[in-house]
Amino acid sequence: MGGVSGAAHAADRAERVPKQDRSRATRQRLLEGAVACLAEHGWAGSTVSVVAERAGVSRGAAQHHFPTREDLFTAAVEYVAEQRSVALRALFPEGAGPGDRHAVVAALVDLYTGPLFRAALHLWVAASNEEQLRGRVTELEARVGRETHRIAVDLLGADESRPGARETVQGLMDMARGLGLANLLTDDAARRERVVEQWAGLLDGVLDGTPGRHRG
Repeated sequence: MGGVSGAAHAADRAERVPKQDRSRATRQRLLEGAVACLAEHGWAGSTVSVVAERAGVSRGAAQHHFPTREDLFTAAVEYVAEQRSVALRALFPEGAGPGDRHAVVAALVDLYTGPLFRAALHLWVAASNEEQLRGRVTELEARVGRETHRIAVDLLGADESRPGARETVQGLMDMARGLGLANLLTDDAARRERVVEQWAGLLDGVLDGTPGRHRG
């Protein structure tokens, strides 16, 4: 009797594993679909139905994972933020030294010039007009901002006890966000590279206590 019960339990467990895998895969497709829809169509054109169709799942399946539209797109931006952090860490798996600062600055700027940033921006705009969405997105962005700042500090080797170091790193992040906004309308690559060069030299000066040098 116990053997039969044990076999039934094992079979039930084996059946649940594929279901769990399918559930995770469905959730992943929905998040990726939401990011793509936000980047291409903005908030107004990104309904749950549109995302579900793009992900190749039913609207009911989408609502099973994300009961509301706000749940779906807040989770999508969190997914975007996680992907940005993973991508940045992957560029420097062994850490970065002073000689890598130009590459670090360029990588940070790149985070704000691709489709992931574009998708997040659409959600920010929507949150400014949607009361239900605003608090959740504001809280999420505060957490993402702290994490991105911490990653930048680590990769740049910044000692934030040095006067001006924290403000300079924060200024770099603000500048990167601004370059991302400028890139929404036109390809700003040429000017962006000159700005990256200048900021890399500025960081050398502030973080190492040496005169900033122009890298042009």
